[in-house]
Amino acid sequence: MRDLWAAIHAERAALADDLAGLSEQQWRQQSLCGEWTVDEVVAHLTAGASIGSLRWIRSIVGARFDADRHNRRRLEEHRGATPPETLDRFRQVVTSTTAASKHLPAWLGEVVVHGEDIRKPLGLPPSARIESVTEVARFFVARDFTVNSRKAARGLRLEATDGPFASGSGPLVTGTTLAITMALAGRRAYHPELTGPGVEILQARAV
Repeated sequence: MRDLWAAIHAERAALADDLAGLSEQQWRQQSLCGEWTVDEVVAHLTAGASIGSLRWIRSIVGARFDADRHNRRRLEEHRGATPPETLDRFRQVVTSTTAASKHLPAWLGEVVVHGEDIRKPLGLPPSARIESVTEVARFFVARDFTVNSRKAARGLRLEATDGPFASGSGPLVTGTTLAITMALAGRRAYHPELTGPGVEILQARAV
């Protein structure tokens, strides 16, 4: 758990550094996460690092188990009046060890996936460490949690071209660990970075 928290903190810090020089227009850029802007995704990450299990339960019950409503309420709670304030609030939780559950690979996945949700539309290079992304990829193929990643991977052979990750059997999908991980998270923007006969199957499963 100590190693996983260290990885989470490192990925948050790297994202905060990448955000430091953004213009007002870049903060309003739509991310790869639905209709959320960069500003909103960062506020969502701050919310995730600020809510423990009991408060999460109260929040989701209060939202009548509507995850979108729950996320929007918590996002607005932690969004600043200006992008610099949103970033400052995020920096304050970089080393937080608060989480809604003990599934730390999932929360590492939150910052890896949402970090790339931000970076790719802005044209920023990926910065997630291969060790972090590999941990997330392994969790994603083992379990549906915040995304239906296990269902997406079912019946496919996934092989990373830049690291040790490999999983499953069936039609082959190859690509970087990050591209595979993002595709498992339903991000269609990463499908062109994958090759193999299993890619069309993965594309059809993206939500």
